[in-house]
Amino acid sequence: MATLTKTRIRPLKGVHVLSLSLNLPGPAALMRCQQMGASCVKLEPPGPPGSAPGTSGDPMGMYNRTAFNVLHHGMRLAVADLKTEKGQRTLHRELAKADILLTSFRPSALKKLGLDWKLLHLLYPTLSQVAIVGAPGLRAEEPGHDLTYVAENDLVNGLELPATLYADMGGSLMASEAVLQAALLQKQGKSLYLEVALSEAAAYLALPRTWGLTQPGAAVGGGHAGYRVYACKDGRVAVAALEPHFAKALCAASQVPYVNVLTMLSAQTHDLIATYLRGMTRSELDTLARDKDIPLFTLAP
Repeated sequence: MATLTKTRIRPLKGVHVLSLSLNLPGPAALMRCQQMGASCVKLEPPGPPGSAPGTSGDPMGMYNRTAFNVLHHGMRLAVADLKTEKGQRTLHRELAKADILLTSFRPSALKKLGLDWKLLHLLYPTLSQVAIVGAPGLRAEEPGHDLTYVAENDLVNGLELPATLYADMGGSLMASEAVLQAALLQKQGKSLYLEVALSEAAAYLALPRTWGLTQPGAAVGGGHAGYRVYACKDGRVAVAALEPHFAKALCAASQVPYVNVLTMLSAQTHDLIATYLRGMTRSELDTLARDKDIPLFTLAP
């Protein structure tokens, strides 16, 4: 009989990943690769004029040093100006040792730096490249960031910024998945170029909305009374009582007769559950969740 183990699986052990990626998607992908056992090295541009020698030019280090430190913990970092001969020498020393190159430049910038795929493959035939771009194909030269890609995929509501950087983090997972694919094919003697587009990562995350699942009024778009965010006495409560047995437990607590799933779609059920939850404190709701096995999470106002 198989037994459970807490040992971390390290499918990228022995794989050397060289990253030139800045900001969030590339470093987050590199962090995931390291967690999967890869040996990770990152070359960064020099800092702005007047900064101390060896200062990183990655904007993340200036926006949020805590995030930068977490993303790069335990990695070897080096500063190299790829626009200079010295920087190019450093780059090619690292490329000679790498199995996979991770980039996040526009194709035109890669070409200027001597990093277009045809030349790389000629110089380093066993090297694979994972290239993070904003949008795929001919759109790869268009300027954009996380916000534009999530907006393009109908994931921005009103004037509020999204709660997190969906395209960047989704793209980082796709990029680390691409590294895994490249590493697997390298074992078969193949090297390849894989492009990961942040706009496509946003589109993938938006699929439930595209299918209509999360559109206003749909089952998980507010139409199901057991799957909503309600006000409570001292805050809010996110209720996820979607399956019938959870919905029945919520209705029983709210004194709502449960007949079938249609019960949860009625306006009356919404009103009765809202009234019940409005009279409960967060502490009382936390107890209810434990005692009645109802999936919910209480939040501050």
